[in-house]
Amino acid sequence: MHLLNSRYALALLTGALSSLAFAPVGAYPLAPFGLAVLFVMLSETGKARPILTAFFYGLGFFGAGVSWVYVSLHDYGGMSAPLALLATFLFCALLALFPALAGGVKYRRKAGLAVQFLIWLPAAWTLLEWLRGWILTGFPWLAMGYSQVPDSPFAGYAPLLGVYGVSFVAALTAGALAWTWRSRASLVMASRGLVLVLVLIGLGAALKSVNWTRPFGAPFSVALVQGNIPQEMKWRPEVAAATLQTYLGLAESTRARLVVLPETALPVFFFDLPGAYKNHLRTIGQGRGGDVLAGVPSGDPSGHYLNSVASFGVAPTQFYHKHHLVPFGEFIPPGFGWVLDLLQIPLSNFSRGAISQTPLSVAGQKVAVNICYEDVFGEEIIRALPTATLLVNVSNDAWFGDGFAARQHRQISQMRALETGRMMLRATNTGATAIIDAKGRVLSELELSRRGILEGVGQGYQEMTPYARFGNLPVVLGLAILLFAAGLGQRLVKRQR
Repeated sequence: MHLLNSRYALALLTGALSSLAFAPVGAYPLAPFGLAVLFVMLSETGKARPILTAFFYGLGFFGAGVSWVYVSLHDYGGMSAPLALLATFLFCALLALFPALAGGVKYRRKAGLAVQFLIWLPAAWTLLEWLRGWILTGFPWLAMGYSQVPDSPFAGYAPLLGVYGVSFVAALTAGALAWTWRSRASLVMASRGLVLVLVLIGLGAALKSVNWTRPFGAPFSVALVQGNIPQEMKWRPEVAAATLQTYLGLAESTRARLVVLPETALPVFFFDLPGAYKNHLRTIGQGRGGDVLAGVPSGDPSGHYLNSVASFGVAPTQFYHKHHLVPFGEFIPPGFGWVLDLLQIPLSNFSRGAISQTPLSVAGQKVAVNICYEDVFGEEIIRALPTATLLVNVSNDAWFGDGFAARQHRQISQMRALETGRMMLRATNTGATAIIDAKGRVLSELELSRRGILEGVGQGYQEMTPYARFGNLPVVLGLAILLFAAGLGQRLVKRQR
């Protein structure tokens, strides 16, 4: 029993350390190395214990990686500390069930080491990440692929395979390392695993030099506004006028052709926004020969409202309405109305925008806007392609405090830039406001939790990456076929014996 408890403690610690592969630490090698340790542990545990071992790995991984959920629930949602701790733990435990299911592969499938490490575990891990990304509206946060941008050689696979393809490459590398360790008694077998690791690294590094898209039009000036309005003050009626004036003053202070204000920067409904204020924003955009994009709730006075971005400037006013809403933060799932009694979240019942919306024609570009959490879903972003030449994300990560959630969110935006071969401009309330190029590199970024304007140069792009053309289907379908073929092969071998 002592040995068993030590194994679970090691799995918990390995999971927590693996989360350091993500921003803000960004020690990306820890992702495949941490998974390799887990895979070795799974291959050495007894019957049924791999599931618990993988569960504890997931508990450590998500417990360390998404602990900021507590801040959202307690500091800004008004939930009591004990209840917020319990809710955060249960949420992390729910997420840990996905690694646990991957761990169950060893329990149910008695395969050889090569099949176990190079097919079953990497494929199962990736498919369960994908499942986590859409079940119950999806929570793909901390998919392993997100840790591999853009410094990692595995970033080269992103335009080709997307985030889940990168996750599979990282998991396959982990499997090769685990196979090398378990086969260390045989120099020939161990060397095969190391060769596979080197091939995966070398191919990824070579793919990073491929330009899947090409520039569209001339470079243009951009300004991303970070208002740093405290979340607890954001929706108070008595400070709304001051907030509006703050953003107006910041927008006036730049000469950029495209100015972007963050999610719900204007804390009043569009239909309540004074006409003089709208005209002032329009004049600012026109004076620069471009446009201002501003986050603002819209809808109608009857109670139907949307989380939107509106344009003001040379182009006629256009809107983007958020489609993928955050459960409990922006809408209450049926049967969970009682949650409103525990949380104090304003505007927590938005309506969804249309699934497919035309990119906004502003500043000489076709801009695919996505609001906050939406950029976590790669297949939703590519709906705007190939028409869109530029990606713009507006967010309000103030809900997560000064922790690492904002940096993780920026890392996710880097993956979207890599997948699409488009620049990503991020304008946020408190950070991380950043200009990201088409290779996923952060060109410039504002410090967290300070008011300011990030000015730089934008560039439109055209044409499609392979991922933008086909989405997640090739990876998901390919891995499902791989698992089926491996399982069928095992049965045939067993019958021949």
